[in-house]
Amino acid sequence: MVTIEEAQRTILEHITTLETEKVSVFQGLNRVTPEDHIAPWDIPAADNSAMDGYAFSHAAQGGDRLRVTGFLPAGEVGLVPVPAGEAVKIMTGAPIPPGCDTVVPIEDVEKEGEWIRFTRTVKAGSHVRKRAEDIRSGDVVIPAGALLRPQEIGMLSAMGTTALAVYRRARVAILATGDELLEPGSTPAPGKIINSNSYSLAAQVLDVGGDPVLLGIAPDALDATCDKIRSGLNADMLVISGGVSVGDRDFVKEAIEKLGGSVTFWKVNVKPGKPLAFAMLQGTPVFALAGNPVGAMVAFELFVRPSILKSMGRRRLFRPMVKAVLQEPAANKGKRPHLVRGIVSLRDDRYHVSTTGNQSSGRLSSMIQGNGLIRLAPEASHAVGDEVEVLLLDWGSEMGEALQ
Repeated sequence: MVTIEEAQRTILEHITTLETEKVSVFQGLNRVTPEDHIAPWDIPAADNSAMDGYAFSHAAQGGDRLRVTGFLPAGEVGLVPVPAGEAVKIMTGAPIPPGCDTVVPIEDVEKEGEWIRFTRTVKAGSHVRKRAEDIRSGDVVIPAGALLRPQEIGMLSAMGTTALAVYRRARVAILATGDELLEPGSTPAPGKIINSNSYSLAAQVLDVGGDPVLLGIAPDALDATCDKIRSGLNADMLVISGGVSVGDRDFVKEAIEKLGGSVTFWKVNVKPGKPLAFAMLQGTPVFALAGNPVGAMVAFELFVRPSILKSMGRRRLFRPMVKAVLQEPAANKGKRPHLVRGIVSLRDDRYHVSTTGNQSSGRLSSMIQGNGLIRLAPEASHAVGDEVEVLLLDWGSEMGEALQ
């Protein structure tokens, strides 16, 4: 068996970056750009007002009163210099007119006819956004390899971008195996179970930004398994659940080899998810995961997710690993590292974690209850208060109760 780290390293060595495609700037969200984006102009393009107020020359104000002689809304440009001792009413974003260098906010003056009087001291240069204080023309604002978040989309739009190149989304084919499986919508008969793996895996593909392609269920027969696998080779990757162990009706490994593939490894030193084969088949990476629901989802997190991210140009491939304080005793009596489903919270600037209870690999509810995986070393025992490593899975607004 290979270690988790060895398996990750071996797999990623076989993963190449996909080609790029042109999309609208909005469709670039959560995609990676392959090219530098250079500012075509200064942002702001001119000194402008940061407040609704009055623009004037600080050095020439001559007291705490100014006569208001004009009005400058956003979208217009004042071309006539403002004389000493006078001011123009100015709206937020409007360019500072000639002869002015300072803005006093509306709330800091009192109106006296055509005059204003300051109600507090105003410093020179106050409330003026200087030209190019954000971006200077010619700057590399967004470098090649950057992930385009909402803020990058906004900046690209401010730079006049309407379309751009990004690495395309990975198409990931998903295949379930087993005569015992029925598709959702069926009523389970004795000995039959619903194919949930394909849908949890498809959701994981969507969550990471890929496009899942559901291939259905392959029956427990070598030729049928070969046919289904062959149909998935036009995708960028193929993920198979079940049929990878050593049972009499586990045909996945044999089918891959019959189709000309080379299985790099087929067991990983981890619990859950030990049965895991990785192969290259006609240039397509193939992942064969355990058939039990938790093992399949955990193996996806550890091995498939980083591969999809790399193929789409991402640099940060792995979920964050943190130290957390155990809220209950935890032990691993086995000889493999055990990834225990856990509930992580953040209190007093420290992570805390408890288990989700029964850790059966078939207990999908243990994944629903948790938001992290506690990594317990082989034959290790931990007491309440010990620090353990936890791989964070979900850390968003929907985990609000756990975050407090």
